[in-house]
Amino acid sequence: MPPFDRITFDPNILGGRACIRGMRIPVSVIVKQIAHGATTQEVLGDYPDLEAEDIQQALEYAAWLTSEEVRSA
Repeated sequence: MPPFDRITFDPNILGGRACIRGMRIPVSVIVKQIAHGATTQEVLGDYPDLEAEDIQQALEYAAWLTSEEVRSA
């Protein structure tokens, strides 16, 4: 896995789901907002504790996940 220093996994926070910097903000929520047309500025307005770099890394993490090879049986 590439070094994602802003993506954290803690079993005590949202059951270990990928979150932004240990906060209770799941990566999936950020990626979904962008996918549905929200701008970085809109997401930052919704989550004032986030930084633009958090959003960028959430998108990079999602892109990395989609690069996984799927083999059919």
